[in-house]
Amino acid sequence: MARAGLDVLLLEKSGFPREKVCGDGLTPRAVHQLVRLGIDVNAPGWMRNKGMRWVCEGNQVELDWPRLGSLPDFGLTRSRHDFDDLLAAQARAAGARLRTHVKVTAPLTDRSGRITGVTATRGPDKQPVSYRAPLVVAADGASARIAVALGLARDAGRPVAAAARRYYRSEARTHDPYLELWADLRCPHTGLDLPGYGWVFPLGDGRVNIGLGALPQRRSRPVDLRAAMEHWLPRLPTGWGVREDSAQSPLRSAPLPMGMNRRPQYRHGLLLVGDSAGMVSPWSGEGIGQAMEAAEVAAETIALASARPAGPGREHALQQYPAEIHRRWGRYYRLGNLASDLVFSRYGFRSLLHPRVMASPVLVRTLARLLTDVSAEPGRDTIDSVLHTLLRLVPTPRP
Repeated sequence: MARAGLDVLLLEKSGFPREKVCGDGLTPRAVHQLVRLGIDVNAPGWMRNKGMRWVCEGNQVELDWPRLGSLPDFGLTRSRHDFDDLLAAQARAAGARLRTHVKVTAPLTDRSGRITGVTATRGPDKQPVSYRAPLVVAADGASARIAVALGLARDAGRPVAAAARRYYRSEARTHDPYLELWADLRCPHTGLDLPGYGWVFPLGDGRVNIGLGALPQRRSRPVDLRAAMEHWLPRLPTGWGVREDSAQSPLRSAPLPMGMNRRPQYRHGLLLVGDSAGMVSPWSGEGIGQAMEAAEVAAETIALASARPAGPGREHALQQYPAEIHRRWGRYYRLGNLASDLVFSRYGFRSLLHPRVMASPVLVRTLARLLTDVSAEPGRDTIDSVLHTLLRLVPTPRP
């Protein structure tokens, strides 16, 4: 937006750099967004990966990212401590103004209910302040404070997962060329399959990000992520050096609002991006790439709308934001929500990674592309053509 000549003000409740609970893994689709932002992905600090390694019941399969032409053929890892700081610096370089240690508390609205800005507290003394703007982009995370205040309720039928991660020192795995995912984890209290998966992501700086994500189990108690982590870690090879004395951080957790669980993504001057709109993929739990892609759509929509006079024409242009979001992900997320409800939350990922599936290159590549949304336009690749045909059979949800 700033590059389009608009006056952009960013409000951040903490400062940069800062910690954020995340797996720190970026698929080629997310890398594509970084390149579009002008981020140098060849600079020091980035750890490249060739693909994914799935582990299940003693079997493992390595899947390189596909060479599609429209996307990079590599993924990246970088801690959110550094990653978010880079994005903030890029925004400032583009002309946006950044205010840190500003906690937004509520929306400001006019008599018609349209948002006209926000109230906030600033600094350690929590000084009350207000900021006014013709349009507000809410990227305030799973709490979605502004959206809730304007009556945009969460769809209780959409999944909300949870994730936990911890950094460990591991010279043996920090340069692993693959993102490793474990699909055969169990909940120690129930003995049931974990409705999710574990990950070991190399950071290239001597550390690995180890964590797990899980949906709530049906007809059972909520998943105890700490207990599940403690049950899983002893299974890792001892040569990796993953022990309590090699831990580099506490275990931190966060919710993952999934499946577009808050709609519409635009109303009365407010645009929702990322977790505030529940944009985490119900297939994989990935959210960074989707948030960046949606942010680009929001920025383009606002720039085009701002070129029109205030009134119905501008409002019509702004309504194209949710329309475009649903054009890109509506069917994919609808099918993913169904898979989360009928498969992942009941049987975990073990059922998908049956030994026969892992032994079939075609089946496992098809599954990988379905889970990660790393695909090309139909016709360029047989697997992508099959997946696009499948998605066309899914009814399009309303924005």
